[in-house]
Amino acid sequence: MKHILDIDDLSATELGTIVEHAGRPVAELGRALDGHGVACYFAKQSARTRNSTEMAVVQLGGHPVYITDAEVSLGKRETVADVTRTLACYHRILCARVYGHEVLEEMAGVGVVPVINLLSDAAHPLQAIADVLTIVGEYGTVEGRVVTYVGDANNVARSLALAVGLLGGEVRIVTPPGQGFSEVDTDRIRTAGISFDWSDRIEDLVPGSDVVYTDTWISMGEEGIRQEKLRSFEGFRIDRDVMASAPEAIFMHCLPAHRGEEVTDDVLDGPRSRIWAQATNRLHAARAALWFLSTHSDNKPWSPVR
Repeated sequence: MKHILDIDDLSATELGTIVEHAGRPVAELGRALDGHGVACYFAKQSARTRNSTEMAVVQLGGHPVYITDAEVSLGKRETVADVTRTLACYHRILCARVYGHEVLEEMAGVGVVPVINLLSDAAHPLQAIADVLTIVGEYGTVEGRVVTYVGDANNVARSLALAVGLLGGEVRIVTPPGQGFSEVDTDRIRTAGISFDWSDRIEDLVPGSDVVYTDTWISMGEEGIRQEKLRSFEGFRIDRDVMASAPEAIFMHCLPAHRGEEVTDDVLDGPRSRIWAQATNRLHAARAALWFLSTHSDNKPWSPVR
């Protein structure tokens, strides 16, 4: 059974197919979810993810059901596996926004319903699909384009590196010392056949970029180490001087932004910013991913009746 827990669950061809279909009008995808429910489990609050996912389901003819942990108490009132099987009785696809990536792996391991990662501590694949769709919208292709990510080597950065690399783009990562990808993350990216340049100096890698990308330095759940991280990231804010070193580059940020921390207002709201195109593309990315999983030959609806 096919799942999308991170970008490397897809081949380069499959990712390209999703990106291509994300750019197509809704009518061309048909009603792939007609008559089907899609479970949308949210352990974390959301703005873009919830709205884009629910509307994508509706556009494909399905019915989204929003579920919070207060309702299912995942792993407490019932096991993750039992909740997954229960939801599979009613829904064609299970989408989940969680804290720990292992929860998604356990859901997928049950093997009764396709699972889409709406965000975990390890990955954010639908954001990465929206990101490469934004780059395609700007340049026509990701291949050969230089994408430089500046900031925390977090879930967004990992999925972005995989997506850009699989589609033939050049990946550059700029982080403070000690804040880069772990050895496990590096091995995973390289196992996917992707290489990347890393530096702890913005001036080393931002010049010559087609895209300058950043994200919040403080991810949800890291509030307790906020001051420590802010000290680590001093000097890594994207401002007009940084953007001036890559005069042809667009600016991207997955949002929400902490204005004045990782990026200044004049960059975030400036003419080279593509943050609202990214936000819009979250809908197109979710719709294409749902279409892909619902039409994949191995993802036949599970029947609990024997």
